[in-house]
Amino acid sequence: MAAGLPGMAGVDGTAFEAFSMRELTLATFDERLREAGDALAVVFFWGVDCFNCEVAKKTMLAQREAIQSLDLRWFHANVYADMALGKRFGLHGVPTFVFFHRGKTLGRATGWHGLPQFRLAVAAAREKIAAAQAKTGLQKGS
Repeated sequence: MAAGLPGMAGVDGTAFEAFSMRELTLATFDERLREAGDALAVVFFWGVDCFNCEVAKKTMLAQREAIQSLDLRWFHANVYADMALGKRFGLHGVPTFVFFHRGKTLGRATGWHGLPQFRLAVAAAREKIAAAQAKTGLQKGS
């Protein structure tokens, strides 16, 4: 349960730990996201007592190897506790997964609709990275 999640008694933090998700707040968001470097980063926006958030965490854990194989840098933010983040990203519900590369927002997946749909969202984000690199003439590993 909620190891390392102060003030969130009863929150199951197993998925946060399993995927090495770093916690973000409005105050730490941009700085910590920069730490992802060139990796594809995803922020799992969630809320306490959000049934669908718990479903997402449990199904992600059940498919842990498949999720880990997506090679994402994970972060999480409790937008019920930090509503300013929800407003900043125009969230209308949780869970929401927002993808970033070098601090730039690439897209989002609202809700958890299963691994196949999540993989499609990851692929779409990677395609945006490749397109941006092609425009600037950057090659992978440059």
